[in-house]
Amino acid sequence: MSQSVPVRIAMWSGPRNISTAMMRAWGNRPDTLVIDEPFYAYYLKATGKQHPGADEIIAFGETDWRKVIEQLTGPIPNAKRIFFQKQMAHHLLPEVDREWLGAVTNCFLIRDPREVIASYIKKREDPALPDLGFIQQAEILDFVRIRTGSIPPIVDAKDVLENPERMLRLVCEAVGIEFSESMLSWPPGLRQTDGVWARHWYGEVAKTTSFQPYRARRSKVPAHLREIYDRCSEYYDRFYEYRLR
Repeated sequence: MSQSVPVRIAMWSGPRNISTAMMRAWGNRPDTLVIDEPFYAYYLKATGKQHPGADEIIAFGETDWRKVIEQLTGPIPNAKRIFFQKQMAHHLLPEVDREWLGAVTNCFLIRDPREVIASYIKKREDPALPDLGFIQQAEILDFVRIRTGSIPPIVDAKDVLENPERMLRLVCEAVGIEFSESMLSWPPGLRQTDGVWARHWYGEVAKTTSFQPYRARRSKVPAHLREIYDRCSEYYDRFYEYRLR
């Protein structure tokens, strides 16, 4: 791909993944602009979900999904060549038009639902199936697959943590750009590009300077979430078969 052609990468994740660390990796590239969960304010206003800092997020964010799409598909600010969009799949509510997905390069970041649930319930104890993003990832993936006739790039969090350079090289190759060593480490702390919710959610990642080594956690799924876990696992297993490796 020509180095002058702009690339807009929408990486669709669920919550409690390594999506913020992935945003750090891309944000450390000198040729890349990152944006943090651009549909979050719209999602909170539309659903009334009581997330930490919800009022502040709605006040500071864009709540019109049409304007968000204009930003995501328009000129890339600051003369950057790559626009990395950290996206939460569950923020793309059904009423949001999907046609704009054809204007970006869609990728998917997945994680074992056992680990997602174990992490999520530390913040919010009783998630519903839609809160975890798996069903929405599947819907977006199917839309993209049908439109493009191919499976978009899928990367698993465990694979990234076990071998960051290899997996980032595979992602870069899949989206048609060159890998940069700058993606493997970054300065600690929060960023101006972080959402206003960073102080509620990004405490751990703010301490990091690279992807942290994978640590297996065999957490038990609470009994009341077992059915949700089983549903998420069905989607996860489907994604996992097609992941970059």
